[in-house]
Amino acid sequence: MAEDAPAVQEQFPDWRIVEFLNPLIPWPYPADGAETFIRNLVLPRQASDVAWHWSIRLKSAPDRLVGIISLQDGEQDNRGFWLNPDLWGQGLMSEACDIVTAFWFEVLGRPALRVPKAVGNIASRRISEKTGMRVIWRGERDFVSGRHPTEIWEITREEWQARRGA
Repeated sequence: MAEDAPAVQEQFPDWRIVEFLNPLIPWPYPADGAETFIRNLVLPRQASDVAWHWSIRLKSAPDRLVGIISLQDGEQDNRGFWLNPDLWGQGLMSEACDIVTAFWFEVLGRPALRVPKAVGNIASRRISEKTGMRVIWRGERDFVSGRHPTEIWEITREEWQARRGA
């Protein structure tokens, strides 16, 4: 993952990516933001088995990182992701979500997957809808772009298994 810092740094500081992400992300994004994030947060949390991170790459260009998807232990926030906006709307994130959701339930054995989303983040909400998640909470939360109406989406292991025909 550390070797991906230059590719993350090149793509991540894009307002379309960060607008609805965690408010702890500094904005404007610093020149060493990706390297610092990976070194100080990603690698230690992975080593402690409380978070799991994967790069997203195109099958046609496996050396090219185009996004990140992650899982983390937490009561109300278990999955996060970003994708290069040039690739939005092609189903790449839905495919990545299917894979990491399987990991969450099959490998880690978790009972439910929960994901907070700004109501204004329509594309991310559509991914949750397509993957069988449902809204379990509405309120407000802070994001890089400020405070927004927010929903927490959830799917249980049993719901996920039923969708997969397991």
